[in-house]
Amino acid sequence: MNDPTFQGTDYYDIEELLSEEERLARDTARSFVEGEYLPVVTEHFRNSTFPVDLAAKVGELGFFGSNLPTEYGCAGLNNVAYGLINQELERGDSGLRSFVSVQSGLVMYPIFAFGSEEQKRNWLPRLASGAALGCFGLTEPDFGSNPSGMLTRAEPVADGYKINGVKRWITNGDVADVALVWAKVPDGERMTVRGFLVEKGTPGFTTREMEGKFSLRASITSELFLEDCVVPADAVLPGVDTMRGPLSCLTQARYGISWGALGAAQACYECARDYARERIMFAKPIAGYQLVQAKLVRMITEITKGQLLCLRLGRLKDSGRMRSEQVSMAKMNNVSNALDIARMARDILGANGIIDEYPVIRHMLNLETVNTYEGTEDVHRLIIGKDITGWDAFG
Repeated sequence: MNDPTFQGTDYYDIEELLSEEERLARDTARSFVEGEYLPVVTEHFRNSTFPVDLAAKVGELGFFGSNLPTEYGCAGLNNVAYGLINQELERGDSGLRSFVSVQSGLVMYPIFAFGSEEQKRNWLPRLASGAALGCFGLTEPDFGSNPSGMLTRAEPVADGYKINGVKRWITNGDVADVALVWAKVPDGERMTVRGFLVEKGTPGFTTREMEGKFSLRASITSELFLEDCVVPADAVLPGVDTMRGPLSCLTQARYGISWGALGAAQACYECARDYARERIMFAKPIAGYQLVQAKLVRMITEITKGQLLCLRLGRLKDSGRMRSEQVSMAKMNNVSNALDIARMARDILGANGIIDEYPVIRHMLNLETVNTYEGTEDVHRLIIGKDITGWDAFG
């Protein structure tokens, strides 16, 4: 059998552009995934469960909120290192990356960006260590792509605020010690949007795990119910009272997803390439046939383009120049291409592509969700379309 000249997924030698700290962060995440997560993910995917017991290890390794300051117990890494961690986590499974990125980008980030100093000191070290888990309550049964239409309301009362509403498709909801719930609050003639830190066990706050998923099975997805749930005044994030709050959180999450999708794509490509080199048909490996090579070439090309897109995006983020529309492009492009790569890999594996002895079908099913959450591909196209034409095509 002929040995290929190039055997990895770094076709343009992007390794050369990374710092030693960035490589270390990536390699640490890869070792964790290969040593502790991949051996258990198949059973969890089959049983629709998540290994919550790994939270302490994830915290010990510094993956939660890894790009937030060390003064709050976080790793203080740059955003490229943070992205590479997400890439390696999703190389394991989208459920693992979701678990970490929700905690990091949708709970810890808004507490850091909009919380009081007391809230930061109280929550961030515990969330960073994995001693506490969080979830992000924005999406509702009837409002996903248009979150400004949310029906959840918080009314000022003597003891703080009384919240009523339902949130759906909430990652980590059933295991969260704190839910960051977004609600509309009347302020005179104006309706504001505020974030509330609702602790587990608060009267009127309950959760229910959603069942029957054929995607992101190794992930906890829940509904949150708030029925006359009263929280104290100091549960409100004081730093924001508009949709800028939750939307900025989504930008953080989408940034991590852009990197994460590359990990899923790489796992599918590597599986398909190795399988094609071993699978014999008509007296030679299928890797020697033009149609299979065409698929593999398209895979590695799209992975390479996605890597360059994310690396530049990360450098812009670290320099404070990243725009949310640029994140939309990376999320839209990388997730869509990762899903195409998973489908091509499944095709190359033939019948073996649908069994979980190989990771391809698991990644393919997961990416169906990743392609629509945190903004569908079409929504991101319209965000970019408005950015380049000046015309808002929503609605």
